[in-house]
Amino acid sequence: MQASEIKLQQIIEGAKQYVVPLFQRAYSWKKSEWQALWNDLVELCAMDNPRPHFMGSIVTMPTTSVPEGVSKYLLIDGQQRLTTVFILLSALRDRAKQSVEELAAEIHNTILVNPYNKDLDYYKLQPTQIDREVFYRIINSQLQSDGSGISECYSFFENKIRQSGLEFQKIKKVLCSNFSLVSVVLSTDDDPYLVFESLNAKGRPLSQADLIRNYFFMKIHTDSQESVYIQYWQPMQELLGENLTEFIRHYLTKSGVDVKQSEIYFEIKERINKSDALTYLKDLHVFAEYYVRLLNPEREKKDKVRKYFNRLNRLEVATVYPFILNCYDDWMQTRITEDEFISVLQIIENFILRRFVCNIQTRGLNRIFALLYSQVSKDTSLASDNFVGRFKLALQSRDYPKDVEFRARLMDVKLYGGNRSEKAKLILESIEESFKHKEQVSFDGLSIEHVMPQTLNEWWKEHLGENCAVTHELLRHCLGNLTLTAYNSELSNDKFPSKCIHFQNSHLELNKYFYNRERWQREDIEARAAYLAERALQIWNYFGDELAQSSQPSILTGTIPKRLHLFGQEHSVKSWRDVLEITLNLLADLEPERFQDIMQEFPRFVGWDEKDFRHTRKLHNGAFIEVNLSAKDIDAFCRKAIETAELSVEEWQIETLNSP
Repeated sequence: MQASEIKLQQIIEGAKQYVVPLFQRAYSWKKSEWQALWNDLVELCAMDNPRPHFMGSIVTMPTTSVPEGVSKYLLIDGQQRLTTVFILLSALRDRAKQSVEELAAEIHNTILVNPYNKDLDYYKLQPTQIDREVFYRIINSQLQSDGSGISECYSFFENKIRQSGLEFQKIKKVLCSNFSLVSVVLSTDDDPYLVFESLNAKGRPLSQADLIRNYFFMKIHTDSQESVYIQYWQPMQELLGENLTEFIRHYLTKSGVDVKQSEIYFEIKERINKSDALTYLKDLHVFAEYYVRLLNPEREKKDKVRKYFNRLNRLEVATVYPFILNCYDDWMQTRITEDEFISVLQIIENFILRRFVCNIQTRGLNRIFALLYSQVSKDTSLASDNFVGRFKLALQSRDYPKDVEFRARLMDVKLYGGNRSEKAKLILESIEESFKHKEQVSFDGLSIEHVMPQTLNEWWKEHLGENCAVTHELLRHCLGNLTLTAYNSELSNDKFPSKCIHFQNSHLELNKYFYNRERWQREDIEARAAYLAERALQIWNYFGDELAQSSQPSILTGTIPKRLHLFGQEHSVKSWRDVLEITLNLLADLEPERFQDIMQEFPRFVGWDEKDFRHTRKLHNGAFIEVNLSAKDIDAFCRKAIETAELSVEEWQIETLNSP
């Protein structure tokens, strides 16, 4: 067996053919894998000097054919990524034919086919029998869409190349010259089926952690390998299992470099080459123990630290782990105290939760927290003489929401559904704890209850009044309408007076709010949201410069919008109806699949049948929107639609005539 790093171009150029064995599964990659590959390609194309991009491993074995033709290799592992690369290059060739014929011919003749060979030897890749026909049609520029994964893959990349505006030559160069693999070439004595079986014992190819382990032990003397493996590597592997590769990425990132998933192997190899491999492995082993406590807080001995590890895990912010690893080590080495470490965890929770409520995208957090430790540790320009103080000062300038924005969004943000529900439960539990009862109620077994139910029956429709649908769609998942209970199934969509009987028997302070209340309408929900928001402001209090808190909440009533800034575009508008129409048109264009979710979630606001609405405008995709709405409702609906499309509300800004 021979293993070596190799550029993609070396894999696919020259007269050769890769044959997928019969025991391999058919092509199975989907949009998520195609999108990840495309994102990596676009990112590298944007760089002046792109670094190597690690695609994974490929395992082949030389084989013979009768009669002899081109050099043939059994493609034992890596067929999904290699097939995808050939499809992407076919789409690039077909787009290039229209304007850069020489490049199209170069791609076809040097990469996709063996032009001087005939019959099956003509093709560089022979997929499994079930995929061959459609794959060959793509290679021959004769695609007929048949609904197969291969034809869908071609359509995906053809659309991406057409819409991207990237230079065809740049795409080809980056893909062939900067995408790299570890190529494992087996001996003809090896049993390819057994090799494939061992590689895919759990349905997975070689991981980057596997490759890193092998590289480490190439650098350690053979006499010591077994003892070093047992003492350092094996415990990490047993502790972290499938999380080992991601731990190594976070370990590398803690030094101040944002390491991408595809760069782990190259990055650690470079660092090992600059230091003693055994010393490096020992340090990795120490931090693995810190990391496993982050993932499994029950392993942490200190109660308060364990509590905040649990809370951060519920916020699902692994991007902060590199920073926390550094701080944990500082605590272990007595460079900071336990109280200071807990303060750091509280500040991170505050920062993350405020950004979540205000729907600030998390995509920039990787880089923020990769660089932050070095800045906080060394930057003398931060006017504080202690680590925690400098940490607060550093974070406050990184899209940290002020009280005005945090309070406003707490009033109307969607807090229930998908991965939001666990964060909503954390918020509600924290508010309950803030009452500081000496006999705390256990939160085990409690779940989130919608006071105004998720599905309205006739009683609730009559109770909510004429605009019941608007109230329901805008406020059912907001903070003011949510509480905690162990009687979720009993309460269901019962009448409000019946629910109040259950709430009166509750031991939760949250539910004492409902004592002696006779109605639950829009103004009641909004009043409770304001009440709970004030408590939340005390729990996650603003830690930035108080001078930055001077801004006042915006009042929409009576304002006239004049300009809408949305996802990098600027539009002149004359009314709130224009704001609604332009926003929904852009969402339908950017995220057509998510737009269906918006229609399903908010049928009172948007749908296909004009008769369902009072006053409408028609969108470019044929859907109708209700425009007989107040400025406040349009603002709230647009925000919720953007959230449902999983885009960032921070990229949606409105200038009004009343703006200062």
